[in-house]
Amino acid sequence: MPHLPDVVLWSIPAFLLLTVLELVSYRLHPAEETGDAGYEVKDAATSIGMGAGSLVFDALWKIPIVAVYTALYELTPLRIPVLWWTLPLMLLAQDFFYYWSHRGHHVIRILWACHVVHHSSRKFNLTTALRQPWTTLTVWPFYLPMIAAGVHPAALAFCSSANLVYQFWVHTERVRKLPRPFEYVLNTASHHRVHHASQGGYLDRNFGGILIVWDRLFGSFVPEGERPVYGLTKNIGTYNPLRVATHEYAAIARDLRAARDWRERLGRVFRGPGWQPAARREAAAAGRDTADTGREAAAAGTPAAEAAPAHEQAA
Repeated sequence: MPHLPDVVLWSIPAFLLLTVLELVSYRLHPAEETGDAGYEVKDAATSIGMGAGSLVFDALWKIPIVAVYTALYELTPLRIPVLWWTLPLMLLAQDFFYYWSHRGHHVIRILWACHVVHHSSRKFNLTTALRQPWTTLTVWPFYLPMIAAGVHPAALAFCSSANLVYQFWVHTERVRKLPRPFEYVLNTASHHRVHHASQGGYLDRNFGGILIVWDRLFGSFVPEGERPVYGLTKNIGTYNPLRVATHEYAAIARDLRAARDWRERLGRVFRGPGWQPAARREAAAAGRDTADTGREAAAAGTPAAEAAPAHEQAA
């Protein structure tokens, strides 16, 4: 088994120092455009609490994940040794699969229920990087090809940790755009501000971890233009870590109870976060739920076109 350093553990002092420096910079020089102090106590506390909780839950999820990875590694005849020239290639491969994992966690609702936690802050500062989900059991399947190709699970863990550490610094508004060559190749603070924005043109863009070239290659790149508005399209309005961690799972459960058939139930789980069945989309566009309206109109002896809307579209 390769002996590789715990890069997250070694990076904690740098995380703390950079966060303090960012906080001091906001106190001395608030954001020019808005006068924003950058930090809000309850928001930052929630982000730190989510990060602390993720350490506990990740340790639990690691048990079955390592078991699966180890079993697959023992089955494959391939072996990629950890050498000075193979490790950069492993980092490149991990970043590629991270891109697809990240993109999948935006476009499949049950995966979004995990990742939405990270997007739930309406602030964008270094503590936002700590706002991590507690249900990361959904991530491991995306990296099975690396294990099957002969990458040792410990080497994959090192690459994943290095990717996570890199992304800490991109969660800030204190860093503007870097020189063009860096902005073209790397995921930067500018690119990641776009990723955390809630405006329509910015949604589901810039998924890269270390490299932004994956977004350029696969059509998901958008440069930073207008000032980002952070958070969700419909913010959750809570600082309770348990609710932050579970609110989208609760929303899925409500939608499943209200679903009319199995096709809708499957769509509510595996389609995009904003997916609606065609009938509901048409009803929402027309300002009424056609099925419920028809029943109410028939009961009242009123033409369906004259009946009132039955309910609003769920977010």
